[in-house]
Amino acid sequence: MFDFITRPWPWYIAGPLIGLTVPALLLLGNKSFGISSSLRHICAACIPANISFFKYDWKKEAWNLFFVAGILIGGFIAAHFLANPNPVQVNPKLANELKSYGVDDYSQLVPVQLMNWTSLFTLKGFLLMVFGGFLVGFGTRYAGGCTSGHAIMGLSNLQWPSLVATICFMVGGFVMANLLLPVILSL
Repeated sequence: MFDFITRPWPWYIAGPLIGLTVPALLLLGNKSFGISSSLRHICAACIPANISFFKYDWKKEAWNLFFVAGILIGGFIAAHFLANPNPVQVNPKLANELKSYGVDDYSQLVPVQLMNWTSLFTLKGFLLMVFGGFLVGFGTRYAGGCTSGHAIMGLSNLQWPSLVATICFMVGGFVMANLLLPVILSL
């Protein structure tokens, strides 16, 4: 059983489990699935500012905060007790391409040459971590939700804005991975 938990699950197990969260949440109280709204709930609970965006009854969405706490606890358990000690397996073609950019350490979940405190103060690191993080946050707010909220919950509910947002997320990901990331990695 422990071996089953520590390995990646096949699509025919993970996919239906993710898909079943939509009807489960709808049946258990007409709740919608998404992570990005949790930050708004945390800010509304913790920041006593007079900002209209944070003036709502966040306590009605407190279940979402327990969901995020479960994600954090699950991540901690996975990282400390279920972690695979072997380096991350990378496709050999991708490994060769990344090696040309000086990325070859896969001992962590994210290549060490890209995500560390030293590289944060380089142009490449700043673009990847700070500017990239800003774009993710801005895009999430501009789209009215994150990829999980739109692609899992919104598409399941046949919401037109979620279809548009999901298409834009995918196009943006393809453009970033194939056009912009090689330029940034070559800096």
